[in-house]
Amino acid sequence: MTDKPLAPTSIGELTPEMMTKYSEGTFTDLIGLRFTEVGPDRVCGEWVVKPHLYQPAGIQNGGVLCTVIESLASTGGQYWYGDQGNVVGVNNNTDFLRAVSAGTLTAEATPIHRGRLQQLWQVVVTDEQDRVIARGQVRLQNLPKRS
Repeated sequence: MTDKPLAPTSIGELTPEMMTKYSEGTFTDLIGLRFTEVGPDRVCGEWVVKPHLYQPAGIQNGGVLCTVIESLASTGGQYWYGDQGNVVGVNNNTDFLRAVSAGTLTAEATPIHRGRLQQLWQVVVTDEQDRVIARGQVRLQNLPKRS
């Protein structure tokens, strides 16, 4: 038995606080991602860059950025797709533009394309000075419920 909260009965009931709580015990929880906005057209989150998230050169590990980008895009895609089924990531293409070793990073995911079978989301990560740290695109596969 786990203390993990149950998912909302309808995806439209999801709040940022619920998504953050639902993520407890997952990798996004380990890196400290906190959802700040959740909806079908925009998902935002933030986390604090800390030494346990560094790569050996003492800067934010790129895998953390990829994880945040994938997590926010997937959350937005699932919110939009709703009760029709599930979505899964099939491609994550992330560009690292600026090294960071401290501060709070913010990410915003927005859809580029949402179709019957696939979605494409863009995610932009910025620092406290609103400088772009990374930019990613995530392609999602829509998996309809099976009868």
